[in-house]
Amino acid sequence: MPTIALVDDDRNILTSVSMALEAEGYHVQTYTDGAAALAGLSANPPDVAVFDIKMPRMDGMELLRRLRQKSDLPVIFLTSKDDEIDELFGLKMGADDYITKPFSQRLLVERVKAVLRRVAPKVEGAPAEGAEKIVLERGKLVLDPERHSCTWDGKPVILTVTEFLILQALAQRPGYVKSRDSLMDAAYDDQVYVDDRTIDSHIKRLRKKFKEVDDDFDAIETLYGVGYRYREN
Repeated sequence: MPTIALVDDDRNILTSVSMALEAEGYHVQTYTDGAAALAGLSANPPDVAVFDIKMPRMDGMELLRRLRQKSDLPVIFLTSKDDEIDELFGLKMGADDYITKPFSQRLLVERVKAVLRRVAPKVEGAPAEGAEKIVLERGKLVLDPERHSCTWDGKPVILTVTEFLILQALAQRPGYVKSRDSLMDAAYDDQVYVDDRTIDSHIKRLRKKFKEVDDDFDAIETLYGVGYRYREN
């Protein structure tokens, strides 16, 4: 079974959530601060990680920033109910999902399951049901779903699971407009609700990553009030 890492300085949360995940058959790693988690996640990478944002020694934002320098590990953020800015900033930095506190254990377990279903080809070594298996080439872009690899003009671009699925949905039909709702359907499980700003944050993150390898990148177009479109160069 997959391994889930929990990072939170609240030991009560660690204990209760660990028990809920273990009851589903998952192996659980726990860390009480970001610094310990960074070392542990590097030495023993899990399949999904759940980070609290506010922690001692190293907070969740800094942990994600450092992690994203070398890993596309799927990450779910735990954030306080009123910390909207933290939610948006976390998504821009590359988090795959977030849950606001207080939350039910069942909700967190379902969100973890949803992320695992999206990353299933990597975890299980086989394509997910209905997933696109063929390497997708669009101009300078090459997407390999089975290897979860992305290159632009031969240069690697490290994407999170959510970013990869959104880009794949856009690139499959160049020139066609994808609404935010259709991109949500492509990247998220049916049981998970996200709003427009979540998709917008992921798009901004995608553009930033591609501009880091190509200053002239402009393949993802915004059609205000409608959605997004991939333009093949």
